[in-house]
Amino acid sequence: MMWKRNILRLVTLVLVLLVGCKDDDSEIGSLELLEVFAGNVTLSLSEQTENIPTDQNISLVFSNAVDQSTAQNYITLSNETGLVDFDVNYLSNGKNVVLYPLGGLEDGEVYTIIISSELKGAAGESFASSTITFKTAIGNLKLSAVRVDEIDILGQNQLLQMPLDFELTFIFSNPINEADFTDAIELSGPDAPALTATFSNENKTIVVTATEPLKYLSPFQLEISESLQGTQGETFAGYQLEFYTEVDETPKFPILSAEELLTKVQSQTFKYFWDFAHPESGMIRERNTSGNTVTTGGTGFGLMAIITGIERGFITREQGIERLNTIVDFLENADRFHGAWSHWLNGSTGEVIPFSTNDDGGDLVETSFLVMGLLTTKQYLDTEDITETQLADKITSLCDSVQWDWYTQGENALTWHWSPNYGFEKDLQISGWNEALITYLMAASSTTYPISKEVYDEGWWTGSTENGNSYYSLNLPLGPDYGGPLFFEHYSFLGIDPRNLSDGKVDYWEQVVNHTKINQLYCAVNPKNYAGYSEDCWGLTASDGDQGYSAHSPTNDRGVITPTAALSSIAYTPEASTDALNYFYYTMGDRLWGDYGFYDAFNPSENWYASSYLAIDQGPIIIMIENYRSGLLWDLFMSNSEVQQGLDKLGFTY
Repeated sequence: MMWKRNILRLVTLVLVLLVGCKDDDSEIGSLELLEVFAGNVTLSLSEQTENIPTDQNISLVFSNAVDQSTAQNYITLSNETGLVDFDVNYLSNGKNVVLYPLGGLEDGEVYTIIISSELKGAAGESFASSTITFKTAIGNLKLSAVRVDEIDILGQNQLLQMPLDFELTFIFSNPINEADFTDAIELSGPDAPALTATFSNENKTIVVTATEPLKYLSPFQLEISESLQGTQGETFAGYQLEFYTEVDETPKFPILSAEELLTKVQSQTFKYFWDFAHPESGMIRERNTSGNTVTTGGTGFGLMAIITGIERGFITREQGIERLNTIVDFLENADRFHGAWSHWLNGSTGEVIPFSTNDDGGDLVETSFLVMGLLTTKQYLDTEDITETQLADKITSLCDSVQWDWYTQGENALTWHWSPNYGFEKDLQISGWNEALITYLMAASSTTYPISKEVYDEGWWTGSTENGNSYYSLNLPLGPDYGGPLFFEHYSFLGIDPRNLSDGKVDYWEQVVNHTKINQLYCAVNPKNYAGYSEDCWGLTASDGDQGYSAHSPTNDRGVITPTAALSSIAYTPEASTDALNYFYYTMGDRLWGDYGFYDAFNPSENWYASSYLAIDQGPIIIMIENYRSGLLWDLFMSNSEVQQGLDKLGFTY
């Protein structure tokens, strides 16, 4: 019976084992794929998913942890060209398998994920296999580089010094159609030529050239429009580049000797004061579009220009004396206001032309420019010649009639304006530092209506801007920051010789030289990155501009270069001013040189070039070049006994 019991136990054990095995198989079950994500985008498990980003990882979410030893062997990622390599990471205790495609996914490609049935769960669960397909988004067409002379300028929206033989290399992220690129690119600017393109690197690299050289020192804009697409339809955000071309160094005129060029500039500029003077009065027109409007201050400069013209042989002495007589006769009969002339006059009638609403009377500063020219002329005249002696007497009478002291209003300061209709309503005190030092000197030099030294000390000096700061390691005794516009250093010193001039407070030679050097260095540094500025192309002063007339200076820098600023400083900075002269004439003469010498101003950043001439800008050019060459006007003015008396009274040494 024992053997029966043993057999029963064995059968029972087998049954238990069989039942246990059956229960274990049912607990193992199967491994299921629950979800697939590309980044945050859910991929369909049954159909192709579109527009999947190319820069995302792929996450496979399973019901159970996978057997990591089989996962990378039985999960594949492929596109039309073959298998795609990827790295794998396991998250959520092995239930989330993350694929990291090496090098990312390509735009507009169909990808297939195949999970083989050989994949097992970590506990041996079986998998029924699965195939997931998706297509990546077409994506964006991007510029990888934009090169000029092998230098990548991508990211710069403005470029100076573009070569005239224009060539740009564009490198794109994806291939593009040649016809699409040709239609999408455009170059605009002055006389912009057509463009040609050469394609390489599977149409990802395009070299663009112009069919002819670009216009020098000019603004251009290159644009590739948003209409450009890649060959797979990739969209493009567009591209813009503003640039200025470099300077064409080719001389625009035959090369002259240094002296020949100075003479040419003087003779051509002289024509403004001779050929273009008012035909009836001989007075100097305010500008080349002024008609009958003549300027008293500019005529003062014109008188000194006529003297220069006689000495340089541009006209005969007889012609010059005749013109000087015509001007003086006109001034004797023109409107005057307590002896002072107005800023503007009618060149035919001598009647005042208002400079502004309440400026229709005497202008003491303009009058002082005129008197400076008259006294210089008086010294030039031959006392042995009866005609010239009579002219000198008329000049003395005119100068003696200016009531300088009346313009103090009883105070220790000169007032700029007086009007018979508005009185001293403008109430502008003449105080430094500006162009009006000559006004106080002329008032102190008067033998009939002089001012006292107290008027100078309390009027000019009390309001004078003492600077004393250093700019570019140069001390600046007077003026605003960086010195202000350069005409401050020109107008008064057309006649006043600053070379040894001091009033006990200021060395005026240091003032005029350092102010000029600071102006030149500012333009060379070019802190506002304007086109055209350089150590040779410089000069900020009052002039016309693309935004209208303005007193241009380092603190009012609008990109406008005015030739008179550098040229009229030639006595102060001979080398820098000569370099500027050569640059304006030879390098840019085809744009700056005209019937009466150099045009007033230019702004390459705005492709603006004046067609105007202004008397107060042309005058200092011819006069200061002469002072540089011979000292003629300085010597004449400073030799006048009345001027010397005025300098002595104000405490000047010279």
